[in-house]
Amino acid sequence: MRAVTRRVTVMGLIAAGLSACVGGGGRGPVGAAQAETVMRPVPNAGFDAWVAGFRARAAARGIPAGVISDAMGSAGFLPDVVERDRNQTEFTRTLEDYLAIAAKPERVTMGQDKLRQYGAVLSRIEARYGVEAHVVTAVWGLESFYGTRRGNVPVISALATLAYDGRRGAFFESQLIAALKIIANGDVSARGMTGSWAGAMGHTQFIPTSYLAYAVDFTGDGKRDIWSEDPTDSLASTAAYLKNSGWQRGLPWGGEVRLPSDFNPALLGRGKGKSAGEWAALGVTSATGGAVPASGSIIAPKGVGGPAFLLTQNFNVILRYNNAESYAIGVGHLSDRLLGRPAVQADWGPDQTGMTMADRQALQRALTDAGYDTGGTDGVIGTKTKTAISAYQQASGLPVTGEPSLDLLRRFR
Repeated sequence: MRAVTRRVTVMGLIAAGLSACVGGGGRGPVGAAQAETVMRPVPNAGFDAWVAGFRARAAARGIPAGVISDAMGSAGFLPDVVERDRNQTEFTRTLEDYLAIAAKPERVTMGQDKLRQYGAVLSRIEARYGVEAHVVTAVWGLESFYGTRRGNVPVISALATLAYDGRRGAFFESQLIAALKIIANGDVSARGMTGSWAGAMGHTQFIPTSYLAYAVDFTGDGKRDIWSEDPTDSLASTAAYLKNSGWQRGLPWGGEVRLPSDFNPALLGRGKGKSAGEWAALGVTSATGGAVPASGSIIAPKGVGGPAFLLTQNFNVILRYNNAESYAIGVGHLSDRLLGRPAVQADWGPDQTGMTMADRQALQRALTDAGYDTGGTDGVIGTKTKTAISAYQQASGLPVTGEPSLDLLRRFR
């Protein structure tokens, strides 16, 4: 969500990269919350002085004195939050890697299970807001792995720490004021307000300002409860946000398309939209050879010979939820996979090291068989795989680079 009530998740803070949840062979799975580690406050006189000053500013913004006293009285300085904010690794993922993690088999299978489990609720949400159940479920899957990684950090302490730290102090103070308003409204207690280190909360990771603007009480219990095990209010709030951003029911987000070999690359790029008929006249089809599903723009990250994707107006709506192109394609692709549609059909080809996805998976399997834990064999080269490569190189008397290569793979063959 990128507006005055800007929605920030850890995903958004790391731009187009993946979150810091470690899973599989790479830096994934996608999801806003970090691995569940306990953050403990430490004494900090400067923080205490900042809180004292903030109390007056909160009162001036209309926050009740009792809420300020309760919430800020239990707030503490979290150095781990500052460390994560200042040391966000700039992981640059190819779209191939991103989609491999976003639509990994475990995420697809769990998402299909959730579609069945919450089918009746999602149908009611779709009827009210006009956002398809599989799309809402895909957002849920990418933001918190269907609620399994919502974050356990005390949000008041996290936001106060970030506001005091000052790097983006004004932004995080505005989030802290919004969080106190949520508590004052009675939706959650200060102690029950948990989330990511950056203050993103619930199954679909709303920051406080976005919560105030878009969260809904779909269950009718008088609370907009995105923190409980029941995801109903979170899912409905996501649908409400997408509806307010212009979601068009029945319009696909886009999808993979097939380009003719003589396709003019100058026609590629967002903002260069054409009607479905115009694309068809240029020889474009769906990935399976059928008709182009809708009007829109086409992108091809690896050029005309690689995978290409049609992007419609609904793709732009997903970008309002998180302004990263890979994220929006990830949501769309996962939503398709939840309906049983196929993975990307076109060949991505080799990466910058000359290795294909199959090569990278083979290397991970070989390292694992040799006793070096890569954390999985998804073909995505992340921290655990690089650590395994480094350990193997050191044990084998090779220069320690931690980088995959075809030469390294050949050593196992």
